[in-house]
Amino acid sequence: MTMFTFLESYDFSGKTVIPFCTHEGSALGRSESDITELIPDAELLEGLAIRGSNVDSAGSDVTHWLEELGFRSSTSGK
Repeated sequence: MTMFTFLESYDFSGKTVIPFCTHEGSALGRSESDITELIPDAELLEGLAIRGSNVDSAGSDVTHWLEELGFRSSTSGK
């Protein structure tokens, strides 16, 4: 509900939103569809959900996700 209030409180028109979270089983759940409904004038990119127990070893998953979204990795030398 906190995120709903935040999303409803600001104008995200023309903004890009990239959801990410940690979880223990629900992944992103309905988050992406809820965000789309709450801020329909924003561009929503593919989100990432990392299981909380895997956070310490998720660095390569995060890097791969960001590269797929078009962000360069500072370690890739690109």
